[in-house]
Amino acid sequence: MARISGQLLLVMGGMMVLSLAVSLYLHDGAAVALAKALGVIVAAGLLLCVVLGRKSTFEMYGRDSFWLTSIVWMLVPAAGALPYFFYGLGEGPTDTLFESVSGFTTTGSSITTLPELLPKGLLLWRSTTQWIGGLGLILFVVALNRRLASGSIQLYDAEFSGTQQRKLHPHIAVSVSRMWHIYTLLTIILIVALKFCGNGTFDSVTIALSTVSTGGFVTHSAGFANANSATFAVLTVFMFLSGVNVALLYNFFTLRWRHLKHSEEFVAYSVIFVVAVAVSVTSFLAENNLLKESVRYSLFHVASTLSTCGFYIDRPPHWSFPVSVLTFLLMFVGAMAGSTGGGLKIRRLMTLVRYLRNYMTRMIHPNVVFSIKIDRKTVPAEYVNKIFAFVFLYICFVTGGGFILTLCGSSIPEALSMAAANMANLGPSPLMDAAGSMPVYASLPIVSKCTLMVLMLAGRLEIFALLALVSPAYSLFKRQ
Repeated sequence: MARISGQLLLVMGGMMVLSLAVSLYLHDGAAVALAKALGVIVAAGLLLCVVLGRKSTFEMYGRDSFWLTSIVWMLVPAAGALPYFFYGLGEGPTDTLFESVSGFTTTGSSITTLPELLPKGLLLWRSTTQWIGGLGLILFVVALNRRLASGSIQLYDAEFSGTQQRKLHPHIAVSVSRMWHIYTLLTIILIVALKFCGNGTFDSVTIALSTVSTGGFVTHSAGFANANSATFAVLTVFMFLSGVNVALLYNFFTLRWRHLKHSEEFVAYSVIFVVAVAVSVTSFLAENNLLKESVRYSLFHVASTLSTCGFYIDRPPHWSFPVSVLTFLLMFVGAMAGSTGGGLKIRRLMTLVRYLRNYMTRMIHPNVVFSIKIDRKTVPAEYVNKIFAFVFLYICFVTGGGFILTLCGSSIPEALSMAAANMANLGPSPLMDAAGSMPVYASLPIVSKCTLMVLMLAGRLEIFALLALVSPAYSLFKRQ
């Protein structure tokens, strides 16, 4: 574990070099903070790799993978908070850790109300943390350590502990490599597209990093209210694509388009998007808004919420309450399994709906035997049970988090909205009230911020890996 954790820190330090270079070039005042953070991270990485991990083996058991997944997802955000800490962002370590956890979990909630006032070096680092966490930190481990053999499978399953993730190749390392290639290619295409839409190089890069990862960090407090029509259209398309299973995106880019048509989850994802946009547009028109701005906002908002990206633009003059309800529902639904998005995931919900349909039928015909199939493949009973456990735990985390936030002074609607949004790794988008204001996370008490960080990690780790830390069955000291 020490060697793998050290490798991740070294990779993170390597990616921080770009932010440091930008800060030095622009003389934005963040170079010293980034340099200090880089030095600490590289030193810690070398210590873990060379000293503590020099005798590490490449054998890994099930409980080891869950522990490594959880530890990595705590260690890396803590290290990633160092640039903010040395710069003096926020009012203390809790604020800097909140910003970092929000970045790596691709949540997008921020203690910064005016990001345009931050140095560009720090803004680039914020977006970089989201891009690193987009596909998952553990997939970095699998890509870096091809000698893990069966350990790769354990880590892969721990990262996707709450769902069945399609593999692109029988060899896990090759499969992960292809996923990173598609992820990187999609990012590069979006950077080029945004540049052609008239955006500056810096904005194009930071926006692309946050979009493809469905992170949602913005560089301007107004979001994309002032974006031109071309930028708006490109972002809407790429937010939708970022909510698609990475394996399907690989098939799309390799011209295997029949897989899209035969993917029931992709069809459901597309239908949900179209229906949600139609409901949103109709609701806004019923409030006497103009057709153009109703369609424009609905397309962007539904793509942002369903993919759990969390970007926002100016809303129509007259808000519609049904859109608030729709947004809250989409927040729970989330994107496709195997995407960078959060939420319950459409594949899980499809499985539950088919299970309940079969159960209702058996109430009338008790001797009938059914199996649940998705994409013409039978879903194992063990996986169905796991889905029920996941959904139950998900609801418990949201309601429990909302209860704690209420005790800390938040109103019940605000507490539940914040808990659900951060658990879904969605961020602030659906939390705009009727006056158009955004939640100010910086003003929350420390207990509320810590609660939201736990929800972010639980949502990104899909709960099970996080719970393994407190489960006696997964104790590191228990014999294999």
